[in-house]
Amino acid sequence: MPKLTHLQPGDRAPAFSLPASSGQKVWLSALKGEIVVLFFYPKDSTPGCTIEAKEFQKQIKALEKAGAQVLGISADSVDSHCKFVDKLGLTYALLADETHAISKKYGVWVEKNMYGKKFMGIQRATFLIVANGKLAHVWPKVSPKGHAKEVLDAIRAL
Repeated sequence: MPKLTHLQPGDRAPAFSLPASSGQKVWLSALKGEIVVLFFYPKDSTPGCTIEAKEFQKQIKALEKAGAQVLGISADSVDSHCKFVDKLGLTYALLADETHAISKKYGVWVEKNMYGKKFMGIQRATFLIVANGKLAHVWPKVSPKGHAKEVLDAIRAL
């Protein structure tokens, strides 16, 4: 089974192109020169993911002022993302990784165990990508509450 992310600060962020809740396709290469907060989360509209999405929304103005663009990724469909965005009033894009290809590249598609049942899913993790396309910070296991503020503090410390 794949282990939790192998990526480390200083590594080049794996390239991606994914459909977004905005109706557009998002390419990491088009964001070169920007700071990107890429957070992977398990599933739209679940309790922990709702907390995390709201926390990023609460910090969005400060994150944008610090020069960062926030993108969330899960294996949910664009349609599911659109409902989640509307429900929470999110102003940042959620990307659909339905094939898990990007989650695998980032090392967050892992075996999980819930109530003795094993299954594959996304491990909550965040990657801070700086202007040169390299990772400045990796949070391989994230607790949703307070995480967005932690990311903002890391950006301000760059």
